[in-house]
Amino acid sequence: MKILSAIAAIFLFIASGASKQTTNTLSDAEIQGQQFAQKILEQRPTENSTQTGILKIRFADGTSTNLTLKVEVVISETNWQTTYTASFVNYDTTNNFGWEGQIVSVVHTENHSNEYKKTFGFTFGDKFHGQTADVGPNGLESQILSSNDTMIPFANSDFWIADLGLEFFHWPAQKVLKKEVHRSRGCTVLESTNPNPGTNGYSRVVSWIDNESLGIVEAYAYDVNGKKLKDFYPKDFKKVDGQWQVQTLVMENVQTGSRSRLEFDLKKQ
Repeated sequence: MKILSAIAAIFLFIASGASKQTTNTLSDAEIQGQQFAQKILEQRPTENSTQTGILKIRFADGTSTNLTLKVEVVISETNWQTTYTASFVNYDTTNNFGWEGQIVSVVHTENHSNEYKKTFGFTFGDKFHGQTADVGPNGLESQILSSNDTMIPFANSDFWIADLGLEFFHWPAQKVLKKEVHRSRGCTVLESTNPNPGTNGYSRVVSWIDNESLGIVEAYAYDVNGKKLKDFYPKDFKKVDGQWQVQTLVMENVQTGSRSRLEFDLKKQ
């Protein structure tokens, strides 16, 4: 059974260009890890696409919220851009509608680091008549992020901006730990180590990568103290046009108890 990877389902496609260390200073497992990470990063989209769904967030205090989600991929001759829009419509006292949420764009260029742009805030427009709110300049702020500044939540969820660009595959330290069956799939276990972990960021990520699709079957992220922080995994699958696709992705913060789910409406794809 061929399953489209979690990468293709939400993060869609990612850029090549992981940093490399001098191979003569590395062990065989580290050389294999760099080569395997590079193989993952060499995947790229073949056409523009749009996916829609819902981002469901359960916060640590037990409260929850749902946001609409749109993921768009646009390809150019030199690169491709993936844009993630999480939003909901608000209403003011005069029955006007407004857009509120967050947009993150990740620009992937072969043999270069990812470029990140975050836009957040709100904007009000004409009175609501069933139309979708257009994102305008009023009340919106944009910020260019370096890779070191991406360990922050996307739209207050447990998915971080760094996760959207799969930034950990770009870290220079990659190591193949073993091969094993995990969640009924033959996997390569890859350890990615952050050379400069921040206080609130990931120090390392251990991923079970499907040997057939190169998709993430499950991944554990660890904090700066080496304690497990998050568990990421695809949950539900659905057959669309003869192919199995990931319908639900889950990110759990095992330290706080918060949890975020990305649920895609595959009927509209």
